[in-house]
Amino acid sequence: MAIIFPSPVFGPVHSRRLGVSLGINLLPGDGKVCSFDCIYCECGFNKDHRPSGKLPTREEVRIALEGKLKEMQAEGTAPDVFTFAGNGEPTAHPHFPEIIEDTLALRDAYFSKAKVSVLSNSTFLSRPGVSEALNKVDNNILKLDTVDDEYIRLVDRPNNGQYAVADIIERLKAFKGNCIVQTMFMKGTYQGQDVDNTTDKYVLPWIKAVKEIAPRQVMIYTIDRETPDHDLEKATHEELDRIVALLQAEGISASASY
Repeated sequence: MAIIFPSPVFGPVHSRRLGVSLGINLLPGDGKVCSFDCIYCECGFNKDHRPSGKLPTREEVRIALEGKLKEMQAEGTAPDVFTFAGNGEPTAHPHFPEIIEDTLALRDAYFSKAKVSVLSNSTFLSRPGVSEALNKVDNNILKLDTVDDEYIRLVDRPNNGQYAVADIIERLKAFKGNCIVQTMFMKGTYQGQDVDNTTDKYVLPWIKAVKEIAPRQVMIYTIDRETPDHDLEKATHEELDRIVALLQAEGISASASY
């Protein structure tokens, strides 16, 4: 059962990694829009959830967010974090930089202690204003599932045929440490091919790239909800703990969500 989030504001929900999270979905509330088509995505495959609605406008996002913040203030409920996530890639929205400006202003006005987080697959970092906006939020959580292009094409399935992991790594290095790298580890098969990226074949080159990026933190996780492909398996606690230990041995702050 795919999870399709309302738009433009949903929750608050409890996040494994972020606490009490107020979700902001910059994509239509009736389907999925993403530059990846990950075989593990809780929102399902792109082809199965084509939206008929439009993207919310900058003004619609601002009005909906302020209305929700007023409501939470009246209830005495404080969010720990505003999280840009939802039905696909938030930085795909053409007014993403301006919406970030509005959100930071509203955060400061209503819940100044709350963090602003963005969950991104890193595919629009070259778009004007996107990296600058991501540098302004508290937690820019940027995906790098592996440094193996073939694996990315099999598992993350980018829409852009020109996608190259080396380009993404260079864009991530440009944050000069002001970013959080997020990586999905899992096992199982997809269309008869092994998708286990917990082995040294994938982990060691990935750690080398992470060292070059030098993020302030690495978040690794595994499958938590139903996936559109049913031959996938969770990585074990032991496997995730091993990867965290390897990162920490390199002086990199890391945590795992099981």
